[in-house]
Amino acid sequence: MKSSKRNDNEPPLATAKLGWRYHHLGIPTATPRPGEVHIPKLGIHVSGFESSPFGIEWMRFDDGCPIAEVIRTVPHVAFEVDDLEQALRECGAEVLTPANSPSAGVRVAMVLHDGAPIELIEFKDRGSPEDGPE
Repeated sequence: MKSSKRNDNEPPLATAKLGWRYHHLGIPTATPRPGEVHIPKLGIHVSGFESSPFGIEWMRFDDGCPIAEVIRTVPHVAFEVDDLEQALRECGAEVLTPANSPSAGVRVAMVLHDGAPIELIEFKDRGSPEDGPE
């Protein structure tokens, strides 16, 4: 994604032009946190996501976790996108983690822009209001 100068009152290009929506901020930590959940297949412990009114997710990584060091050490911002492949093409950033599905109906990829990890998330099969309760 080509960077351009913007005024203080303007939103970033990702939201203003591409329509990406803020989802969460992932913050790496080495300290165990109350209520963290271990996800063995990823080698990560997560907490805060379900309860943070600001979308903060704390991440603690297992020793030997295969996730890229920059993701394990630098906070990342995550955006919800409608089409993951299109978002990856539009952003033109280095892909750290190719598109994958960590859980049913969810596809993610991690990219690197100017040294910062960015997560792109696509949700499928969310159901619509006319579908009724899940």
